[in-house]
Amino acid sequence: MRTRRLALGALAGALAVGGLSIGAVAQEKVQFIPSLVYRTGPYGPNGEPFANGVADYYNLINARDGGINGVKIAFEECDTQYNNDKGVECYERLKNKGPTGAAVFSPLSTGITYALIDRALADKIPIFSMGYGRTDASYGKVFPHVFTAPATYWSQATSLVKYIADQEGGLEGLKGKKITLVYHDSAYGKEPIKTLEILADKFGFQFDRFPVAHPGLEQKATWLQIRRLRPDWILMWGWGVMNSTAIKEAAAVGYPMERFIGNWWSGSENDVKPAGDAAIGYKSANFHGAGANWPVHQDIFKYVYDAGKGAGERERVGEVLYNRGLTNAMIVVEAIRTAQKIHGTRPLTGWEVRDGFENLDITEERLKELGLEGFMLPIKLSCEDHEGGGPVYVQQWDGKKWNKISDWYHPMRDIVWPLIEQSALAYAKEKGLPVRDCPS
Repeated sequence: MRTRRLALGALAGALAVGGLSIGAVAQEKVQFIPSLVYRTGPYGPNGEPFANGVADYYNLINARDGGINGVKIAFEECDTQYNNDKGVECYERLKNKGPTGAAVFSPLSTGITYALIDRALADKIPIFSMGYGRTDASYGKVFPHVFTAPATYWSQATSLVKYIADQEGGLEGLKGKKITLVYHDSAYGKEPIKTLEILADKFGFQFDRFPVAHPGLEQKATWLQIRRLRPDWILMWGWGVMNSTAIKEAAAVGYPMERFIGNWWSGSENDVKPAGDAAIGYKSANFHGAGANWPVHQDIFKYVYDAGKGAGERERVGEVLYNRGLTNAMIVVEAIRTAQKIHGTRPLTGWEVRDGFENLDITEERLKELGLEGFMLPIKLSCEDHEGGGPVYVQQWDGKKWNKISDWYHPMRDIVWPLIEQSALAYAKEKGLPVRDCPS
């Protein structure tokens, strides 16, 4: 397994020579954050820009700010290759590193998230599965240590159905329509199915689904079936080469791109550029900005790339998956900053960082201070709600860049939250877990 160690700020010597030396950093004021990535393997092309966004943001916080209130960030990458067993191995390798152990794990895989939930609870380490993983883990009464902000798959499914409804004249316009899901045949790809089935029953549209086997290169038979079905809209829960292949196959059977909408893991430059002009008009969901036009990016250029510390290629800063990694790192840093207000300005344990996540309140004013005004919507979490509302918007590819073409869509919480609560309580019963009391 490939493990990448990154040296930061004053710790450069200790971390760069021979990897992370716990004895060396134990004397420093350091917060250790493990970084599970996949720069290699079948999904490496998509995992790499995400990992670069994470690394560059942590480097920015150290170089520009001197760390989080003076506490330097030390982080170490472990390459999972998007493989569950390797993800567990990375977790076990990194969980006790640093002077206070791992602050938080971001598994960057729904399968790895499922594999780590019970382990992390026993080890008292929070999991931050941003926009993936178990949607029902948003229910903090059962999952005190898992955080899914700013949105989950179930919420996204309802928001995209609301967007489709707006194109059809309102929710009543969904009756009799055909909505099809093309999905990665994995735990990740199956996440929205139950929600879409409930929405189909409620609003009277026909729901069909087509699984695509890993890695997703063989889809001709699937798209011939779809051509015969002639759906009004197609949603895609894809990943990696599956996405660009699906776009090419959709174009080959004459499906209109403006009626083909991917989820937020199916809407990056990597998904559309390989399809060339066939991808023009394709849409996807997103929960943060695309491009490098925000002040935070200018700071990354100044403090990180101009200093020769960039994790990737300068011209790729601002790509969708790069910005997603940046968003992940920003939320982690703000959770640690919040936890410092509770427990003190020092290296914190994972369970102390958990308190920071649960009390996270990233306001519009704070986003502006971070150089992210207009980049995303505010996030506020609580004891019960570890998702925070789940807003998304729809973007469209014009052949050169992604353009925001809709307002923000908030999920149908009246549908999603009871499902989350019901599923989480069933999990608690199955596992014999306590259900916490949360202030009303």
